[in-house]
Amino acid sequence: MLARIVAELGPWSWWIVGLVLLAAEMIVPGFFLVWIGLAALAIGVLSLLFWDAAFWVWETQLILFAVLAVAATLLGRRLALRHDVTDEPFLNQRGASLVGRTATLSEPIAEGRGRIRLDDTIWRVTGPNLPAGTQVKVVASTGRDLTVEPL
Repeated sequence: MLARIVAELGPWSWWIVGLVLLAAEMIVPGFFLVWIGLAALAIGVLSLLFWDAAFWVWETQLILFAVLAVAATLLGRRLALRHDVTDEPFLNQRGASLVGRTATLSEPIAEGRGRIRLDDTIWRVTGPNLPAGTQVKVVASTGRDLTVEPL
């Protein structure tokens, strides 16, 4: 049945597949189906040109579609990562967003470890031995620990 539909639609079957994939991109989360849909549309354009050619059999079309889909996905991923600009660069990196902030030690740093309170969280800190109440500046973040130095 599918072969009959493709035979009746001719080269337009690739256009329909491409448009369905592009429409599905709006429903499915992520940014993936658009590249496969664009590959299907490209095969649709080539099908309009080569539909009656002897070499343009369904096997050739599927192989070329697979190659174009992979290439378009890789290229699209590279483009999307290059232009991934946000106004909140540390949104999911809470520790890194604290670098440069100052705080008061709530517990002394003894043997290289202590605690500070920043906003509503108590953070473990590493740094030189300092008494409680010392003003410190966060200079680095490694996992859940902050590195501090005295002001």
